[in-house]
Amino acid sequence: MTAATTFNEREAEVCYVARLIEDGRTYWVAGGGGPMYAVLLAQRIGYAPNAQYITEDGAIAPEPMLPFDPIQTMVSSRAGYRALQWGTMNVAQDYAALGLIDYGILNTLQVDTHGNINSTFLGEYPDSGRRFGGPGGADSIAAMAWRTILMTDQQRRKFVSRVDFISSPGFLDGTEDAREAAGLPAGTGPWRVVTPAAMYDYTQDRRLRLIAVSVWTTVDDVLKECEHHPVIADQVATLDPPSDEELTIYRTELDVRGQTSDRGSWITWNGEKYEQMEDGA
Repeated sequence: MTAATTFNEREAEVCYVARLIEDGRTYWVAGGGGPMYAVLLAQRIGYAPNAQYITEDGAIAPEPMLPFDPIQTMVSSRAGYRALQWGTMNVAQDYAALGLIDYGILNTLQVDTHGNINSTFLGEYPDSGRRFGGPGGADSIAAMAWRTILMTDQQRRKFVSRVDFISSPGFLDGTEDAREAAGLPAGTGPWRVVTPAAMYDYTQDRRLRLIAVSVWTTVDDVLKECEHHPVIADQVATLDPPSDEELTIYRTELDVRGQTSDRGSWITWNGEKYEQMEDGA
């Protein structure tokens, strides 16, 4: 594949997650946007042609009519076209409880060192702060999928020692068997966190660990955008930039209106290295 010379950082994030998608596995995707586009990109480019997904609202293994309507990437006839089953969120939860969902993919406002997710409230709950829409089905996805992939921005306010509010469970207080003690299925939990700038996994003692950075940034740059610093892997890899082939599918079949790239920075190749342009440049 040919490395792209111009792309948006959010396009890069979707490509990173698409490369994590495993063939023959089942994914429960929260909402639309990046999580759903990552699975569809992996299917169409050939990374995982036999991967299947369930929409947050319970459409099982759809073959969506693309491109999506601008605000209807789920709960719509196009998004659920040729689904094996038109279910509900409760149906999706039942499949997850039976152990049939390999991975969940989520977006979030805030994540902490033990992988707990906040999409509900920023500030001192409940007296002082800002309330958001909440997790929807993301709490069930994080609770019951075998592994969870989290997508978010690389910003200091998002990477904290402890989230302001646990909307969806990670490893809770980080102690061994904390999830099981809370009644969650054994062997489940966070697996990866992916941002436009970096990728993280978790250590054996259930702490967030930086394992890779994007080609246009550095470990130090990423750490500046973490209020609470993660563990750093002994060898931090460099993520390959998006390819022209990935972006062609993404831009012409999936996000044809550029809804995921209407904010965030653009990255360009200057002949020697990749550079991050200022927002709006």
